[in-house]
Amino acid sequence: MLAGNAAICETWLPELLGGFTSPQLRHEDPMTQPITARDYSLVGQDGKRAVAKGLASAQWYACPVPRKRLKELMQRRDGPAVRDTGLWIASFAAAGGLAYYFWPSWFALPFFIAYGVLYGSSSDSRWHECGHRTAFKTGWMNDVIYNIACFMIMREPTVWRWSHTRHHTDTIIVGRDPEIAVMRPTVILKVISMFFAVPQTLAAIKSMVRHCAGRLSDEEATFIPESERSKVYLTARIWLVIHLAVIAFALQIGSVLPVLLAGPLPTMYGAWLHVTTGLTQHAGLAEDVLDHRLNSRTVYMNPVMRFLYWNMNYHIEHHMFPMVPYHALPQLHEEMKHYCPPPYLSLFAAYREIIPALIRQMREPGWHIPRELPPGAPAFAAGAR
Repeated sequence: MLAGNAAICETWLPELLGGFTSPQLRHEDPMTQPITARDYSLVGQDGKRAVAKGLASAQWYACPVPRKRLKELMQRRDGPAVRDTGLWIASFAAAGGLAYYFWPSWFALPFFIAYGVLYGSSSDSRWHECGHRTAFKTGWMNDVIYNIACFMIMREPTVWRWSHTRHHTDTIIVGRDPEIAVMRPTVILKVISMFFAVPQTLAAIKSMVRHCAGRLSDEEATFIPESERSKVYLTARIWLVIHLAVIAFALQIGSVLPVLLAGPLPTMYGAWLHVTTGLTQHAGLAEDVLDHRLNSRTVYMNPVMRFLYWNMNYHIEHHMFPMVPYHALPQLHEEMKHYCPPPYLSLFAAYREIIPALIRQMREPGWHIPRELPPGAPAFAAGAR
């Protein structure tokens, strides 16, 4: 869910901060291993190779969850999402109201931090779940929250609905998946800047302006149908008007408050949490495999984090059965856990693995974290890079 916008920085030098790679993280001398960058573009050679190898739109492994039980878990309900959305809106009102009340004193700072997390991070999970149309049973509720969350996190709704469809079809298949967050070799400064949504926001603004002019990128043209493109252009023009109106209002009243509460700035100063959780999904794991147990993670989180993240910490479960609503993912986890690698017990545990892996992949882009299946769990034939 992080990546498509981050591609603007893909030309940064992969050697930046290379001196911090520890010899203990390498099984071979990196100087003897040439750094070979893969082509993550959707119109490049790796995409063509993925199609030739049968990795595109392929059959994926699925845990043998009983059909009757899976059908029960897939039932959509309005109740959980209505409750959580009411709490979400109330949290916005409280954090935003107190930030406004205490402005411009330093007492406003903690409330802006809370508001930023709600605006720039919790919107990521609302965009995601309502984009799948599984959060609510009632369709229009999904669509309303989806469009609001899209604006907050600066992901144009039609573009990202189709982008995410491709992400699920070809998860972490190089040259096919437009949402690979950390490309190899790792560019550490790019990863750091993602916590402040710098590459994501710059790319989103660039895309919005391009769509206002009635044009798609070559990559977007590979997954957005012709029939949907007029929606892309219309939405971009509406968004541009809203952003300009917020700026004009701020100038008129002589205050920065409007741009601190709506638009790119809260997206950026509130992004750190959704990047923190989002990198746990796939970073450092295998590319080009047809088994979500090998390229995705499940990480246990506390109730507050799960509310903000809408249970996307159960990420293997979500990818394997994406039509199961977020509120049923803990139950799905219980059905699947005997067939999957052990979950990470905390964010800290996940990052103890992720950080060294990303550093190692600066020098050894062909290496990935091996995920071991439990004894007796069926394997699925697939090569990995």
